[in-house]
Amino acid sequence: MSASGHEAGLFRRLAETGRRPVRLWVDGQPIEALEGDTLMVALLTQGLVLRHSEFGDGARAGFCMMGACQDCWVWTEQGGRLRACSTTVIESLRIVTREVPWPALP
Repeated sequence: MSASGHEAGLFRRLAETGRRPVRLWVDGQPIEALEGDTLMVALLTQGLVLRHSEFGDGARAGFCMMGACQDCWVWTEQGGRLRACSTTVIESLRIVTREVPWPALP
């Protein structure tokens, strides 16, 4: 079982396995990606779901893979939005995929 608790990831890494490991946090749990991976690759090599819709209409796995469809948004723990398909992983990045940290209104 992977770090995300799923039996297998949706993506399978076939090449470039020698890149430096990068640790990030997803929903409070550490996962490992490889330097140069996008968040989408990091998340979908760990599990079957990229995120859960903040509007209650189910699991998402991305759609267009080029930043146009709005289906791959994930959130930082501080409330910022990131496109998982075009954001490169960085060490110690902390994101959430289930409970959206909506910014507080003034």
